Amino acid sequence: MHLRYYLISLFLLSAAGTAFAVAPNNGLAFLDTLERGNWQLRATGSNESLTKICLGNPDALIQIRHSGLACEQYIVRTSANSVTVSYTCKGQGQGLTTIRKESNRIVHIQSQGIRDNAPFSFAVEGRRIGPC
Repeated sequence: MHLRYYLISLFLLSAAGTAFAVAPNNGLAFLDTLERGNWQLRATGSNESLTKICLGNPDALIQIRHSGLACEQYIVRTSANSVTVSYTCKGQGQGLTTIRKESNRIVHIQSQGIRDNAPFSFAVEGRRIGPC
């Protein structure tokens, strides 16, 4: 039941597009303050690493499940230390990601969406662990 409401909401967000955008792309500026380097992502509340990424462009944190794809992004909500972005990757799926910055070396990411015609949802903590 929750999946149905989620899918309807996600569809409305992507269909309405810019109607939900409340800030221009400079709403992502706080991401530029994150330290570049090797980052470890692990499930919230877990000590096990899920993956490591070499973070050059912090915008990559928005599309973790759709990395490397050219997707249209719309800023839904932004503040000094957080951003929520809806994105659509034509023919590849879509997502909604919230990133909250704790420091220049720690972020909290919640993301949900559709990839390969299947839903995904995750919450991770990202920590910079050193150079790439």
